[in-house]
Amino acid sequence: MILVTGGMGYIGSHTCVVLAEAGYQTLILDNLANSHLEVLDRLEQISGVRSQFVNGDVRDAQLLDELFLKHNITAVIHFAGLKAVGESLEIPFEYYDNNVTGSLTLLGAMKRAQVKNFIFSSTANVYGNFAEVPVAEEAALEPNNPYGRSKLMIEQILADLHLADSEWNIACLRYFNPVGAHESGLIGENPQGTPSNLMPIIASVAAGRREKLQVFGDDYPTPDGTGMRDFIHVMDLAEGHLAALTHCLTQGGTVTVNLGTGQGYTVMQMINAFREASEKSIPCDIVARRTGDIVKSWANPAKAKVVLGWQAKRGLMQMCVDTWRWTHHNQQR
Repeated sequence: MILVTGGMGYIGSHTCVVLAEAGYQTLILDNLANSHLEVLDRLEQISGVRSQFVNGDVRDAQLLDELFLKHNITAVIHFAGLKAVGESLEIPFEYYDNNVTGSLTLLGAMKRAQVKNFIFSSTANVYGNFAEVPVAEEAALEPNNPYGRSKLMIEQILADLHLADSEWNIACLRYFNPVGAHESGLIGENPQGTPSNLMPIIASVAAGRREKLQVFGDDYPTPDGTGMRDFIHVMDLAEGHLAALTHCLTQGGTVTVNLGTGQGYTVMQMINAFREASEKSIPCDIVARRTGDIVKSWANPAKAKVVLGWQAKRGLMQMCVDTWRWTHHNQQR
């Protein structure tokens, strides 16, 4: 059985689908701070298998000990944590508490239970603003916000843990920008409150839930002046977790890899692609640059292909079509 913390969330839920398809049983631990209980039923609709679910927090050491005692858990995929760059600047303590303290508490429970296979949800944000593109894993690690710093702290903790005890098998997966949704339209990105990521904002404008979107800056050194990112389909990302789990269970050791496509798209390219996919106008305003935004960032994904045998397969139009299907389907439910 695989313990999936934060498994009701965006990336976690899609990974649970992939795990079920691969024959794994999943135990989801989620406090529903940024997810919805109905996801559990939708996962069952997609996979035909019902995940076990516990409403709880990774900072609850007693609960974790009970879960490891009750279930035959062989590995942990750790998604649970806070993840908005802007918010992390406003409430840094909460980010360090949720992300770092939560991870330490989880690792402590794993250590007591002698479960030593760990897949960690990290971020390309650990590279900061100045990494040359395409960004390789050897780039300087200079995050410029509490969110990125919290993820880098955890990566460093994991490296020290493996150094002290080589029985630990650890994969740190540095995500670029997950978008898209499952092709069924049953699960997708559905954040609590106001979304902070680009794609759900574009989708909400296309769906008429908001009047227009803001594009922060059009004077960057990119093809159209807007920021440029590596957007990866969430199902490709989910399949990357399965590949990392397989690596940990069969090869062992520790590995840190980028999960991205190696292709950069500007904000305006994303908006135009979504206009085509949704056949909606999607009005937008150009406003001033936003503090902390990275100008250009896309992955060098070569290491993931060599080490994990994984590479992204889905293109920009599929990302947009699947997001629009999810948005339209979710709007009508």
